[in-house]
Amino acid sequence: MSTRVFTIANQLTLLRMLLIPAFVILTLYGEFGWALAVFALAGLTDLLDGLAARTAGQKSELGAWLDPAADKLLLVTTFVVLTLPNIGLVNRIPLWLTILIISRDVGIVLTVAIVNLAVGPRTFKPSPLGKAATAIFILSCVIVMLFNYLGYHSRWVDAAIWISLVITLASGVDYVWRIAKIINR
Repeated sequence: MSTRVFTIANQLTLLRMLLIPAFVILTLYGEFGWALAVFALAGLTDLLDGLAARTAGQKSELGAWLDPAADKLLLVTTFVVLTLPNIGLVNRIPLWLTILIISRDVGIVLTVAIVNLAVGPRTFKPSPLGKAATAIFILSCVIVMLFNYLGYHSRWVDAAIWISLVITLASGVDYVWRIAKIINR
């Protein structure tokens, strides 16, 4: 692990966090094409920061905390904005799905904190289902934004919503199972 703080990987992660307000503002002002472009750029920084961290030996302790926090912040903000009524969205993410996804994330964070306090420090690596959930959430947001930009409802939006529900439930159960295994060790 690198001891440097301002690595290229961490700078890309910070850029992703700085793009979030731009995404929100563009969406709220009905600039759906630009909002989609900013979201895509934020997604690209996620890909590039991981690549920089691995290939350039820029993995850092700060990056290990900052990257997932930036991902969660981007996704939670995007889900909340795409759920808002009365902002001219043809396609909205249902409130129940946004609440379920946020509840899952809060549950995971709280459980990790409680386990670390009660049992002692434990490392929680992202599960394959958790990584798949993140990828599906990003893809779902892109689909919703794309069809908002195009100005019509699509069955792709409906499919993205239901697939997001399934992966949220599956990854939530997976995290509970994995945490139970860690506690029982």
